[in-house]
Amino acid sequence: MVSLLDGWPVQVGILLGLSLSLLIVWGLDRPRGRWGIVLRKRFLFGVPWGTLVSVAGVFAVYLFVQGGWNHWRNPVTVAFASWSYLYPVGMALGSFSHAGPSHLLGNTTSVLVVAPLAEYYFSHYPTERGESSFSSWQTNPWFRAFVLFPLGVVVCGLGTSVFAWGPVIGFSGVLFAFIGFALVRYPFGTIIALSAQGVVQTVYLALREPQITGQASSSYSTPWWFGIAVQGHTLGFFLGAVAGLYLLRRRRVRVSALRMWAGGFVLLMSLSLWALWWYRGLEKYVLYRGLGVVFVLGLAILLTVAVRTTDGESFGPNARRAGTVLFLIPLVIMAGVAIPVNLTAVDGDGTAGVDSGVSIRGYTVMYAEDVPNQKVSVVEVSLGGETTQVNTSGVIVVNEDREIWSREVSKGRLAHAGRATVRVGGLDWAEAVQVRRIGWNANGGGTAYHVWLRPKSESWRHAFASGPATATPVLAGKNVSIVPRNGRFVLRLSENNSTVGTAPLPDRNATTTLGNVKFTRKGGKITAVLNETRVVVARKETFRN
Repeated sequence: MVSLLDGWPVQVGILLGLSLSLLIVWGLDRPRGRWGIVLRKRFLFGVPWGTLVSVAGVFAVYLFVQGGWNHWRNPVTVAFASWSYLYPVGMALGSFSHAGPSHLLGNTTSVLVVAPLAEYYFSHYPTERGESSFSSWQTNPWFRAFVLFPLGVVVCGLGTSVFAWGPVIGFSGVLFAFIGFALVRYPFGTIIALSAQGVVQTVYLALREPQITGQASSSYSTPWWFGIAVQGHTLGFFLGAVAGLYLLRRRRVRVSALRMWAGGFVLLMSLSLWALWWYRGLEKYVLYRGLGVVFVLGLAILLTVAVRTTDGESFGPNARRAGTVLFLIPLVIMAGVAIPVNLTAVDGDGTAGVDSGVSIRGYTVMYAEDVPNQKVSVVEVSLGGETTQVNTSGVIVVNEDREIWSREVSKGRLAHAGRATVRVGGLDWAEAVQVRRIGWNANGGGTAYHVWLRPKSESWRHAFASGPATATPVLAGKNVSIVPRNGRFVLRLSENNSTVGTAPLPDRNATTTLGNVKFTRKGGKITAVLNETRVVVARKETFRN
């Protein structure tokens, strides 16, 4: 039986509600074709074809190149980030690939609301006096809609890969290019368009899953600002704004300085372009919120000066050139920094210091702790107490032929979930590696654990053993430790830093004795007994998926 609160009745209700709303608005306004005229004035048949073609291309990459068709929630990502100039495939596809469905849908729904505004500004039809459609290939609306605009999107995507600082994955750089392009012409219109992104995404999710159930639970999470590619977003914004400024100057359009500054500042703040962050130890990060606000203010001022000085008649040619140069300087600096960063290669000892890993067609999947992050530390820089020499821990994927070095699963996330799946691959293949952590929590003394890896259709391989974990309770001057050894765990009893004895962890419902201490295991709990004293010394590690 289908509930009226779930399933197709609600989905039909959403579609009927949207249709009825539009009919009511149309009836109240009685536009008599004005809406269609406005759209057809700039769009071929009134449709932003370039936007739709671009979004379809991004979905095609996710589904058929990254393998999202068969693994919607876990596509291949590591092979399609812009790791280095020495790996052209990553450079070519990094801006058009995504880390997962939420990443994909977040970017594409934003593009669907703002890119049509940018495409309207671009226009399928000539907007300059004296030009006519079909007079040349540049003015052919079919060519502009289906070739020229999508080609511009591809060029912008390549630009955000080539000139980004380090690995990039995702269409957000191109999204910010759309934003920058539209913002210089329609400051407030761009704000309104982007505010609709949440509406579009919520309606889509409501149609796909009208009802969900949630409950309180613990989860592993990083700060919301960790992972935001601010430099990639800024680069995309500059690229789009430069193109928009060129068109603004060519068409001799004047935009109010107040509208430009207010629109730019409000929009860039709302898009979290102020979220400047960096690494501060293992799984610890720092957010420079105050500096970020100053950064956005600087961008808004630069953009306003560049937009207003496009009007050479009001400010003169010198001011016009100065405004353009001031805006181009940050873009040139970003590109200049990117070149040495993206020319770096993975060291030949990319797997040095790691006991064992899984090798798959040039990839090595391994687990390591407190090792240098080779893609963050490519250039040694220390500034304001921060440094690019960053260590990391977790599941690491290395491919020296593709210049890939990536921590795919953090130590903390694996400790929370206990299991993970890492997918590696290329343009025409993909393979998954299972990761599993097994551990014991010493009472008050940390966790001892092993990490195992398993390629497809193969047995588990031991990848890592942690150090011992010593329980806090002391039994007649003796300490109890859990020690990972040879893929198993042993009990160690010590006194005055000397080992009294060791023994394998007892099996379920079994007992073992070390010295005069008896250890009993019941389920996932180990109890130590000495004379009349009983104390729990260890519990098997549990996980939350």
